[in-house]
Amino acid sequence: MTEKPQQPTPQGQGSSHKGAWIIAALVLLLLILHQDNWNWESKTLVFGFMPIGLFWHACISIGASATWLLATKIAWPADDEQPEETA
Repeated sequence: MTEKPQQPTPQGQGSSHKGAWIIAALVLLLLILHQDNWNWESKTLVFGFMPIGLFWHACISIGASATWLLATKIAWPADDEQPEETA
């Protein structure tokens, strides 16, 4: 039997299953890291004014933003339609 050669798919075309698994793993990691029971009773201040729990959640929010940006670059379907030009 002869196997068909796989066509390379450019990044951002939405056909990368590996990219979708990476995004799913990052979302799962963020969900696990979001459970921060160890910071609830801590009186530690970050930068001298911010409670450690608030800082942790700010970092989780930044991580979630980065994950969504990565998802739009890797796993978002490509838009093949071109806008019509008007004369």
